[in-house]
Amino acid sequence: MSPAGALPELDPVIHAQARLRVVTALSTLPEGDQISFPGLKDLLGMTAGNLSVHLSKLEDAGYVEIGKTHRGRTPVTYVALTRRGRLAFDDYTTAIRALLDMAGTHPAQGRPTSDTNPKETGQKP
Repeated sequence: MSPAGALPELDPVIHAQARLRVVTALSTLPEGDQISFPGLKDLLGMTAGNLSVHLSKLEDAGYVEIGKTHRGRTPVTYVALTRRGRLAFDDYTTAIRALLDMAGTHPAQGRPTSDTNPKETGQKP
């Protein structure tokens, strides 16, 4: 948790672009539902190797659960977002929203705001 007024921290496990896409896609599934690895791969347009690496990092963090089973004689891998993963994603989206809200209300020091005339402050437009 960040001190009051400080910029919120973003979860580095989720913040990587590919993992953010994975977690976002999995968060659309109802809690307890899962998607097949090939289905997720196709949905995200990722290679199997790339998706596998990112899923391993998410699994290490406890954010996804990977289950292997068989459909007949064919092995099938399923992926689901864990409760911990859902909570982490909720925290992440809250932090992103807070950052975006702060960006709209706290201009960078020394830069004119939209209601400041740069000529009055002696700054170039």
